Amino acid sequence: MLDFEVGYIGLFVTCFLAATVLPIASEFFLTGMLALGYNPWICLIVSGTGNTIGGWLNYFIGYLGNQKWLLKLGATIERIEKWKARIHHYGIWLALLSWLPFIGDLIGIALGFFRVNPIVSFIFIAIGKFIRYGIIILFFLYFKE
Repeated sequence: MLDFEVGYIGLFVTCFLAATVLPIASEFFLTGMLALGYNPWICLIVSGTGNTIGGWLNYFIGYLGNQKWLLKLGATIERIEKWKARIHHYGIWLALLSWLPFIGDLIGIALGFFRVNPIVSFIFIAIGKFIRYGIIILFFLYFKE
């Protein structure tokens, strides 16, 4: 029973960390657990939840950001306003892509930085993350047979 619980806790932590800027491939951990016979539905819930919370962390990191930092890095006010307009125009839909490696982390940070509606952002981040892991699990189950 302990191994069963530790496996899911490990999956959660791996998927959470994979949603940050750390280069962790949670897909390998997830498919390894599926190969070992772990329940696909529980794996979906655990991996999706861990990765979603990691995506929300990116949002909060961006929310703590300051426009002055971008100016010190060489960005202009005009450029920042252009980024802001794009994020506010496409931001919610971009949140669905927050599962993408590296770019997804930046999307989450930008959503927070430019104060895109947090509730809607969180929902769309979660939808994207769960769809991602659902597709991975479906592929695994399909090709396993």
